[in-house]
Amino acid sequence: MKDIISNFQIKSEPGEVRPLKVGIINDSYIVDSKNPGEESYFLQRINHNIFKNVAGLQKNISIVTDHLRKKLAERGVTDLDRRVLRLIPAKDGQLFYKDKDGSYWRVYVNIKNTKSYNVINPELAYKAGLAFGDFQSMLSDVPLDDMIETIPNFHNMEFRVEEFREAVKNNAAGRLEKVQWMVDEIEKRADEMCLPERLHREGKLPKRINHCDTKVNNMLFDDNDEPICIVDLDTVMPGYVLSDYGDFMRTAANTGAEDDENLDNVGVNFDIFEAYTKGYLEKAKGFLTPTELGNLAFGAKLLSYMQTVRFFTDYLNGDTYYKIDSPEHNWVRTLAQFELLQEQEKNFDKMQNIVFEAAQ
Repeated sequence: MKDIISNFQIKSEPGEVRPLKVGIINDSYIVDSKNPGEESYFLQRINHNIFKNVAGLQKNISIVTDHLRKKLAERGVTDLDRRVLRLIPAKDGQLFYKDKDGSYWRVYVNIKNTKSYNVINPELAYKAGLAFGDFQSMLSDVPLDDMIETIPNFHNMEFRVEEFREAVKNNAAGRLEKVQWMVDEIEKRADEMCLPERLHREGKLPKRINHCDTKVNNMLFDDNDEPICIVDLDTVMPGYVLSDYGDFMRTAANTGAEDDENLDNVGVNFDIFEAYTKGYLEKAKGFLTPTELGNLAFGAKLLSYMQTVRFFTDYLNGDTYYKIDSPEHNWVRTLAQFELLQEQEKNFDKMQNIVFEAAQ
């Protein structure tokens, strides 16, 4: 690993290299400095099977982090290397290094003395809402033409429905007969859930720079549980704010697990839902359009439906995309996400009221 990092414009002499078990896409390492007190680094091997345009990916991250630094500096913020990720260029000036085996690598300055959470309480949800709302607000004036879709059609529901229908048609794993009822449930909601793409074509729903993976563990907190920095910027790209809001609610405001085998555990955690919404809209309501505000609660249903479709599609295809722990893991995930969707449907008016009250 020291051979890899030596190809970057680092200031500190590298010491111990430690694997870091975060995420499931890229391989990550902490590179300690040999001399205590100097910069340490966050080294990643980029999964170019998923992120096929590595140069475009890194350009996206550079545009976003440069813009955030500028905005924070205008506010008088001085600890910018703790508040925004900083990429270290390779010695040839590129924002990545390609090794002799064809692997792509990048380096960030490591942000020390921080922590992240997988499960949160309402107080942390409110703070997370403030942070993600401010993140979107600061990026609301970035020209979309400068950015690429790092994973094309990532949150495009029409595309996901097409994938699903192809999987049903092919029935590659021979599983269709016993789960036909789920096909019917997905189909009867498909038209409603493709609404954002129609609104966009009609000029009613704008695309903005989104994070597209708004899980709470993609936020670093300091020792006082204050949000410091939003991380994992690989999927920062143009999209709909409904997706970012909805994905946080799908993951953090779920009383059960994403793959909960006991469906009685699954439901809407309204304490988290309300706290995050209040924080998010404190920062975001100034730039959101009435159409975006009116569809935020729908975004929660949308992302639960989308993940139901994606898990189910992979199940029908024979588990070719998501890592599984058992032969029926994707079916268990499908059922758990569908249960959450049904709970959100039952409570949709309550969710809408929370959004509208927070927007006042």
